[in-house]
Amino acid sequence: MGHHSLPDDSARAGTGARPRRRRRTVAVATAVVLAVAAGSAVALRTDLLPFGGPCDGSSVEVDVVASPDIAPALQTVAEKARDDATRTDGKCLDVRVRARPADEVADSLAQRPANPEFQVWIPDSSLWAERVADEGGSSLTAAGTIASSPIALGAVPSAAKALGWPDKTYTWTALARAATSGSGLHLGVADPTRSATGLLALARTDTANRKEAKDGDKAAGRTAATAKLLYERVADGDGQLLATLPHDGSGAEQRNPRRNQALLLSEQAAYAHNTTAGGPALDLLYPEDGAAELDYPYTLVNDQELTADQSRAANRFLTLLDDTDGQHTLRGHGFRSSSGSADPKLVGAAGGREPQPYATATTNPPSAEELKALLGMWTTTVQSTRITPAVDVPVSTALAHPGQGGRSRLDLAEDSRPQALDTCTPEDEVGLWKFAAHLDGTKGYVELTPTGRLGDRGEKGRAHRDELATAFRSLPPVPRASGPYATALAAYRQARAT
Repeated sequence: MGHHSLPDDSARAGTGARPRRRRRTVAVATAVVLAVAAGSAVALRTDLLPFGGPCDGSSVEVDVVASPDIAPALQTVAEKARDDATRTDGKCLDVRVRARPADEVADSLAQRPANPEFQVWIPDSSLWAERVADEGGSSLTAAGTIASSPIALGAVPSAAKALGWPDKTYTWTALARAATSGSGLHLGVADPTRSATGLLALARTDTANRKEAKDGDKAAGRTAATAKLLYERVADGDGQLLATLPHDGSGAEQRNPRRNQALLLSEQAAYAHNTTAGGPALDLLYPEDGAAELDYPYTLVNDQELTADQSRAANRFLTLLDDTDGQHTLRGHGFRSSSGSADPKLVGAAGGREPQPYATATTNPPSAEELKALLGMWTTTVQSTRITPAVDVPVSTALAHPGQGGRSRLDLAEDSRPQALDTCTPEDEVGLWKFAAHLDGTKGYVELTPTGRLGDRGEKGRAHRDELATAFRSLPPVPRASGPYATALAAYRQARAT
């Protein structure tokens, strides 16, 4: 090997000219350092360089829109990438994260041409991307899932104790009944038309009803009745839902009729509440027949229109979220991994405790068709109802109906009555008419019970719902023809008048 001189070798060899030359070299080097420092200051002020990183000014910007619950974690990973001058194909990665509710983004992307100003969308659930695809909106490509969070029932300590937490476990149907039984426990839920949590919880309840009832009509009636009760305490969105909890542990707050003592929410939302909020911490009850789950898909928007740099940069950010540091950051914000495996420490902070089945595998997500049907049911069911059924009672209705095992049309009407009334809340108004030719003089109809609130009580103290049930059972056939047209017109006129 050749000889390598030490930095001060020249000083020992020196002649008269060498010191002056060395001084000049130091002066030039100092000027270069000062120039670089000044240039860096300008670059920092103009965002050309990431703070604290040796970026040369060449960067690729990626705009990410994410659900508000996961956006802070993504922002932390993005800031670390800038600080570390993380590169993609030699260029610095500059990821900018904005929080927007998933339903708003889905509505925007469903319209063509959407022309979104972002390349990556991370909603809280795949159902939003499916909705966009179903409506023929912007092209979306799922590149993977980055996190997950099961949906459970969170309750303030007094309510959790009343429900038997943590030792007692519930199925979805039993949990819904326990929390909506009128025992004074107020259960809140985010609007299923705006919240994946609310919609998936309703879907899971519907699936459990179908499995338990083993009869489609009966199960649908139960789900509709649950939807009615949930609607009484519905919040516009996930953020507004948490605001309905008691603000503190005082008796006034706990007894405030506007406050909810229990919520259907994600484990991550409970974690965030318990670790940051000042109100009573939540305890979590996990359904034993499998929780629904938020899955946080990493979605490329109009990926065919992305530049090569943007596409590679978007994929680079995905790898950062998937690596150990990224997953650690997501865990620190209360999210499980995409596999859904439970972390006892995270679960404990969120309010879970053994023997609650927090590690039970989540269920398969509902199909797009099932969700669409549920949303239709929700929209029609939660409207306040005022109806007057009119039942025809000519003698022919007492004859056996073909294919019904000897039962008559009146029998079938009686069979349908409980299912119909079960979908109604005490606020709904229902009456009952019967019709046949000349039942009341020249009129072809008779009012058996006036249209009124099912929860109201009559002169004898009986609930109007019970009076209707009795009236349905007392529909003897009469030997006359029916008069449906005059009856329909009279009912229409009365509805207009009242």
